[in-house]
Amino acid sequence: MGAERAAKVGSATALLVVAGAAFAAYGLDQLSKFLVVGNLTEGEIVPVLGSVLEWQFVRNPGAAFSLASGMTWIFTILAAGVITVIIWFARRIRSIAWAVVFGLLLGGVLGNLTDRLFREPSFGLGHVVDFISTPWLIPAIYNIADIAIVSSMVIFMMLTIRGIGLDGSRELRPSKAAATGA
Repeated sequence: MGAERAAKVGSATALLVVAGAAFAAYGLDQLSKFLVVGNLTEGEIVPVLGSVLEWQFVRNPGAAFSLASGMTWIFTILAAGVITVIIWFARRIRSIAWAVVFGLLLGGVLGNLTDRLFREPSFGLGHVVDFISTPWLIPAIYNIADIAIVSSMVIFMMLTIRGIGLDGSRELRPSKAAATGA
């Protein structure tokens, strides 16, 4: 089996992409939450595109769909662990696509972790500000950090399915003709 090189870059370039994607996701998340908290009343629903897209300000003490709302401290610890793993893996990345995956994940996790650390009711137990509602798509209210995290996971799955490694190399699967010796 041979290996194909796909979008391989140096570690410095990959780290810049990780940092840029993380900064963009984190910055947009925190700016949007600042605007929501400052301009909407909790529970208020503001139609943006009719019932297709609405702003609905809620404070989420749990995970997706407000699951495990009494376990906020566990999500705080998990987020810190994810950030540690991302920083550890970042040095090994040589692919722009993988750098985007880790950057979006880092920015999203940092965005929600910031809420858990610094928002009410207390340090480490804060509630995440959610405000994006798409009732026709999924019955959840989410934020920019959540979008960054989910987007990173979609790209992660695509890269994994395509067999692209952190170093940008891609394992080629032998064709049927090559496998049968024809």
